[in-house]
Amino acid sequence: MSMLAIIYTPKHNARRIKMFIPYNEAGLRAQIKSMNTSFYHPQQKLWSVVNTVENLEEIKKILHSKYEFKSEDRALPVTHSSLSEKSMLLMATYEQKLILKAYSRSTIQTYKHEFKSFLAFFENAKIDELTKDEIEGYLAHLINKFKISEVKQNQAVNAIKWFYEKVLEKPKEYYNITRPKKIKTLPSVLSEEEVYKLINAPTNIKHKTILYTIYSGGLRLGDVINLRIRDVHSKEGYLYIKGGKGKKDRKTVLSHTLLTLLREYYTKEKPAYWLFEGQDGGQYSPRSVQAIFRQSMTKSKINPWATVHTLRHSFATHLLQNGVNLRNIQVMLGHHSSRTTEIYTQVLGISNKKIESPLDNIVKNNMFDKNI
Repeated sequence: MSMLAIIYTPKHNARRIKMFIPYNEAGLRAQIKSMNTSFYHPQQKLWSVVNTVENLEEIKKILHSKYEFKSEDRALPVTHSSLSEKSMLLMATYEQKLILKAYSRSTIQTYKHEFKSFLAFFENAKIDELTKDEIEGYLAHLINKFKISEVKQNQAVNAIKWFYEKVLEKPKEYYNITRPKKIKTLPSVLSEEEVYKLINAPTNIKHKTILYTIYSGGLRLGDVINLRIRDVHSKEGYLYIKGGKGKKDRKTVLSHTLLTLLREYYTKEKPAYWLFEGQDGGQYSPRSVQAIFRQSMTKSKINPWATVHTLRHSFATHLLQNGVNLRNIQVMLGHHSSRTTEIYTQVLGISNKKIESPLDNIVKNNMFDKNI
């Protein structure tokens, strides 16, 4: 018997209707995807549309009788009560330490949120005297009550361990907290043809250049919005990524095809400082890049499960297909450990070859123009 689609009954103030569509129901997914406000949430593996009576009726019509309703009780927000003055002082010390250690704004916010929830749960206990069993009991509470994901569980563990190890300066072995089992999944990858269709989908030159830049150098979303004009080293043939993930600088290949497009883009747009600027002249936002990607994905009719980061995975995989050495790929991706990069070898074999951006390869040898 085939699996049914699930419509999560929206609460009265919910902005969107969420639904799960079985992977083997490609036709249903395509119809849901064609709805005006549809969006795919990769972490939850759910689709959603704006919460209106009309949209709900259209969903039911599309799914026919192949669905069931369920209450939206998954991934509930973790709530916490207001903290005592003592706990607030701990929070202030915790935040100050994070700032002094130069953690990123997003990491500080994540750690603060998790630690505040932890303090609220143990409001009447002596935090510095909690046992490993008590802390793991708290994590079990989060899993059972709020159905937190493995990612969220790891964030909570990291935030708690950081307090004991960095603020209270206890040895790492003191709180060896159990973590969720690592899920070994292969990265989602697009074919060269899919990439070619996707990055050529935008008609706006800035949008097109952003997608070209991400793929051609294997950039993360944060890398591309942080690029400055001076980070393009055309004579030396590389892009300089300053303060990437883990605050590490690195260099990656500068595609000849991208350089030509960048010159055209620069002549037309004339950015002042950031390579890609918003309408007000400031730094381009992550949401805008994600919107560009989704629009291009819809227009090019490629894999609906892809995300901006899929272009980075595709960059690495296509380099391996072209015989580039794994160590060179590791450096360009900015991976600290070769084990992280080795995941791409599970699909492909490796040989040595002079480095060339896969963007140049698919443009030089392209056979996809007729399909665009």
